[in-house]
Amino acid sequence: MEEPKVGHIHFLNILPLTWSFAHGGNRGLHLVPGVPAELNRALAAERLDVSGISSIVYADGDEKLVILPDICVRTDERVTSILLVTKKPIEEIKDDRIILTAKSATSHCLLKIILKESYDASPNYYVRHIVPQNPVPSDASGSLFIGDDALWLYHHRREDLHYYDLGAEWHKLTGLGMVYSLWVANRTFSKERPEQLQLVYERLVGGMAEGVANKYATIQSVHGEKDFTFEQLEEYLQVIHWDLKEEHLKGLELFYKKAHAWNLIHHVPELHFADVKRI
Repeated sequence: MEEPKVGHIHFLNILPLTWSFAHGGNRGLHLVPGVPAELNRALAAERLDVSGISSIVYADGDEKLVILPDICVRTDERVTSILLVTKKPIEEIKDDRIILTAKSATSHCLLKIILKESYDASPNYYVRHIVPQNPVPSDASGSLFIGDDALWLYHHRREDLHYYDLGAEWHKLTGLGMVYSLWVANRTFSKERPEQLQLVYERLVGGMAEGVANKYATIQSVHGEKDFTFEQLEEYLQVIHWDLKEEHLKGLELFYKKAHAWNLIHHVPELHFADVKRI
């Protein structure tokens, strides 16, 4: 039987899992690398059996997907790797042009909710390629960055620009944390190959725990390759959390409700979890 195809994002926000995979934790898995947007499309087309995906994508495919329990990417407040960079204070943003990174989907919806509800702003949004070296193009008032690019900007701020952490903004709006990514499986795969689903679940949850337990080695594995100090990487891995418990679902469910209220998704999805033996 062929190995299950598992999408894997090479962002720092899942560095502990990447470290585990590099040290044998990927046994029995066929890893497919990609950025969130690429893996979202591959999962929808059933070219993947399991993948980490942007949380908002689950809302468009909940009838075909199940959530793997105990693992996600979340924060309690600030996130540092989802950043709105603007030429003027956020309170002055109204119908301005905002450029969105093409790498994600959850962050797009999160930004639209925050700007509308917190600042009564309805910008004109455009998705296109942007780079941190030129964070806000001349034809725009702001840009949304995610991942390593956003984290680099978080630590390399220009005095003439304004920086807004979307995790902190979401917490200010709701008082809750935010779940940015989930690991999900196609229902067909989960029903027809339950033993392989169990294997994937154990590799993901166990691998993340192994990476967290070896934090120093995990950081050392990318220190020097990434444009961050050891202290910056260590701080980031304290901001991000990977466990998924009942209390963390409140922020996710509220996110779905607000996204639906602003017509960003077609319906509020039900949270269906995979039938696996928990570890």
